[in-house]
Amino acid sequence: MATGIDYKGTYHIVTFGCQMNEHDSEVLAGMLEDMGYEPAGDLKDAGIVLLNTCCVRETAENKVFSLLGRLRRLKQEKPELIIGVGGCMAQQEGMARWIRQAFSYVDLVFGTHNTYQLPELIGKVVESRSPVQAVWPGAGSITENLPVKRKAGVRAWVTIMYGCNNFCTYCIVPYVRGRERSRRPEDILDEVAKLGREGYKEVILLGQNVNSYGKDLAGPIDFAGLLEQLEHLEQDGGIEWIRYMTSHPRDFSDRLIETIAASGKVCEYFHLPVQAGSNRILKKMTRGYTREKYLELVEKIKTAVPGATITTDIMVGFPGEEERDFHDTLDLVRQAGFDGAYTFVYNTRPGTPAAKLAGQIPEAEKKARIQELIKLQNKISLERNLEVEGSVQQVLVEGESKTGSGLLIGRNRGNKMVVFQGEKELAGQIVKVQITEAHLARLTGKLIL
Repeated sequence: MATGIDYKGTYHIVTFGCQMNEHDSEVLAGMLEDMGYEPAGDLKDAGIVLLNTCCVRETAENKVFSLLGRLRRLKQEKPELIIGVGGCMAQQEGMARWIRQAFSYVDLVFGTHNTYQLPELIGKVVESRSPVQAVWPGAGSITENLPVKRKAGVRAWVTIMYGCNNFCTYCIVPYVRGRERSRRPEDILDEVAKLGREGYKEVILLGQNVNSYGKDLAGPIDFAGLLEQLEHLEQDGGIEWIRYMTSHPRDFSDRLIETIAASGKVCEYFHLPVQAGSNRILKKMTRGYTREKYLELVEKIKTAVPGATITTDIMVGFPGEEERDFHDTLDLVRQAGFDGAYTFVYNTRPGTPAAKLAGQIPEAEKKARIQELIKLQNKISLERNLEVEGSVQQVLVEGESKTGSGLLIGRNRGNKMVVFQGEKELAGQIVKVQITEAHLARLTGKLIL
């Protein structure tokens, strides 16, 4: 990936948004280090600062704008500093131009479709000593074998596909990530095997909708088939647990449930974003399923995979949501018995169909509803955690707890945090822990030797 330029200096990447963005930042870091940059201990010490942005929530965008404003002074103090903005926000139509106008000291703006060009783009900034704007309107082919600088630890992210074809009316992702493109299974298998050789114990397979994996590939391969291949991947030591995110409930097939139920490596953790419990609102969102179908799926999973952990995403305040629609959501939450939920209020995303819908909900009403939803889900989450008191759980040890006192921290196969006494040398191992006490956000246990 060398460009012929002698790069020296340090870099700092600030990441906003989802796990996909976090992994993209690992690729950005890999390319920067391949160019000769080293990580800076602090943003103010960096020779290049990259903002990997998100546009799914308005709050994420506001944080980007706020940070760009603060970077103005740093640029004045260090004129040689290179400031770059990439990611989903930069990919929005007209946003790159607006960033360049509002923050004229930004040196580089690039989108989601040409991340792999970062070395070339930085080279242009350095050589021309002038700003560069490079945002492609559409996605090209997938670029493999990019360098990756992963964080040290026990788990690693592996992207299996890019983009989304669903076009939910509230979501900006298909417009900034493009249509679905699946990586070849052999490339994924090679990457996972390599991670196993490097000492990682768990991989998290990433995609906007992993259940659609393989639909654009030649040959009979789907997500269940990929999991089966990963289950039987021959490796010395290596990967023992597999997770994935995110799944669209509409595409969660019976075959996929059966595959996960039969697997020893794929964890019993299901993240199934429901978004709403009202059929009327689900239809306006174009989610492609009804509350009845969703609850049927939950029941299938619980029957096939006893002890499964099921979490979800829930939105309140979608345009036109009436009190009865919100009550339908609360009722679905009670029936599903989620272990946890990521809850948020709807906010308008320019460029999405929902932004033009009538019946926008007042902010005060959104806040009241979200608080009621959180209170209910917290009650259910604690009840679900109390059910495992006394049980023995497998835990992948991540390391020492920040609280110290000889405490270790890890996650069980259901992705729940477990804290227990133990030696730090157990980091990276899968151990047995008896759960002695349940809390809302964690489980406390005793190591079984």
